[in-house]
Amino acid sequence: MATQTQEIRNMRLISHHDLNGFGNIGEGVHLHANADGRRILYLAHESAPKDITSVDVTDVANPRLVVQTELAYPHLRSNSLAIVDDVMLVAYQSVRPGQPGVGMGVYDISNADEGPRRIGFLDLGGPYSRGCHCLWWVDGEYAHLSTGAADFQPRDQKDDQFYMIVDVRDPTNPVEAGRWWVPGTREGDDAPPMQRHPLIDSGHRLHNANVYPQRPDRAYCCYLDSGVFILDIADKANPSVVGSINVAPPFPGFCHTALPFFSRDLMVVTHEAVKENGEDHPKLIWMMDIREESNPVIISTFPMPDTNDFFNRGGRFGAHNVFENQPGPTCFFSETLVYGTFFNAGVRVFDTSNPFQPEEVAYFVPPVPEGAPSNGINDVYVDENGIMYVVDRLKGGLYILELTL
Repeated sequence: MATQTQEIRNMRLISHHDLNGFGNIGEGVHLHANADGRRILYLAHESAPKDITSVDVTDVANPRLVVQTELAYPHLRSNSLAIVDDVMLVAYQSVRPGQPGVGMGVYDISNADEGPRRIGFLDLGGPYSRGCHCLWWVDGEYAHLSTGAADFQPRDQKDDQFYMIVDVRDPTNPVEAGRWWVPGTREGDDAPPMQRHPLIDSGHRLHNANVYPQRPDRAYCCYLDSGVFILDIADKANPSVVGSINVAPPFPGFCHTALPFFSRDLMVVTHEAVKENGEDHPKLIWMMDIREESNPVIISTFPMPDTNDFFNRGGRFGAHNVFENQPGPTCFFSETLVYGTFFNAGVRVFDTSNPFQPEEVAYFVPPVPEGAPSNGINDVYVDENGIMYVVDRLKGGLYILELTL
């Protein structure tokens, strides 16, 4: 039975915005400091018809919608975005391979009231391509994409998105700088075809590739049923594997996000829940020791809320996104606190002071939005003041919270 009341511990709900009825937000959330002093939150939608929504959160108690834009085609989603200075990148993915409009859009966001103005586009369409699912861009120079391409034919269509590095130093003309894929996933590879997961075959494709200024020669890549890879990208044209680890099988796959803690030689890794009612349980957050990069070692998993309870609330239950310590003036940074989203179990915060025994210290589960089948808390962004911007993928829109620890 879905919860109809707010559940909260060590947090305070500051405000909520339903985004004018289009509360289906994906994994693209970023706060931009406007030149005029306003703080504008940009949100990418999980599915059509909306593309980008911008919200003025200068007064976090009174968020105000600024602009909502429309997708060019009903088969597109703009699931992911990233911002550096006054430029925003947006990922565009289609429902089926071969549909138009997919790739990476580049936008000037210097004028918030006019909305994003496209200044460049990298077309990543092709007969086997659904385009770009997720992107990472923090240095203003190179973007790191999970994408298909016209010249990439997967052996299995579930393996259609690989790691592409894109040079965005000229934002009007983004160009590919390098690529890597798991050997065996592409037609023509010398490596044998990939083994498929015997229970739930999510595919061997990239979800996230995160690159940080602390180690600009490393990419931390989560490759669904192939696990997590640490890549050497010092030569961007020729990435190579440093180390990897995979728990699937026997565990379910869909390795999603890797968050390194550089000062502690640790790495947090999530596996996304993609089935309803706990069908693909357990989908966990894992703590790994990466002192020896070539041999990541699991040292703990994060505690989960009551499974019997949340299995019966409808919708997905399990791990998904974590706040990824994006570098930038409007971003929070911690190598102790981990902020994670768990779909129908809301947003939850963990203290990893003891990496062998992470502890849940706060959570928020909103009431199920009217007309929605369940909660679908999808992503969390934390600003430099510790304010959390939490989004729902189904209907709930934007929740703004703070810790009260």
